[in-house]
Amino acid sequence: MTTILGISGSLRAQSYNTSLLRAAQAAAGPDVRFDTATLHGIPLYDGDVEQRDGLPATVTALKDRVVASDGVLLCTPEYNNGIPGVFKNAIDWLSRPADDIPRVFGGRAFAVIGASPGGFGTILSQAAWLPVLRTLGARQWAGGRLMVSKAQQMFDAQGALTDEATRKRLAEFVRGFAEFAATK
Repeated sequence: MTTILGISGSLRAQSYNTSLLRAAQAAAGPDVRFDTATLHGIPLYDGDVEQRDGLPATVTALKDRVVASDGVLLCTPEYNNGIPGVFKNAIDWLSRPADDIPRVFGGRAFAVIGASPGGFGTILSQAAWLPVLRTLGARQWAGGRLMVSKAQQMFDAQGALTDEATRKRLAEFVRGFAEFAATK
């Protein structure tokens, strides 16, 4: 069984990206264990805190979940044409200490999707993740793209994905990524 960890890059309770992540989890087939995580409780990175206290428990817990997965699906918002600070901050914490990067990221399958109320989905945020993941040595899946634009029209008030075409594209994306993650 392939294990995918999906991480939402938004802290909002009614986040379109958290909703998209739940829809991805629901779309995963029976041969995929799809877990989800949020960034709640991860403090701002501070090298002095790291040196004095080590990694915060929330960071260690998320890091352990990444290591236990075959692949990680980043569900990213786009803020000001880029990666949300809270999401980049979490990845920065996960890359600490630097000599642990190969264990956490090295060769691990990563993919990026996202939802945005704007007309371009999260194209710039997704593109901004590419050099970050490359630098960390992740194995990036380039077999598909999924950018949900005009997200307010794609989800209902409870956060359920209502657009059938997007649901189908998401299921194909998750299936393809799971197959990629299963091959080392």
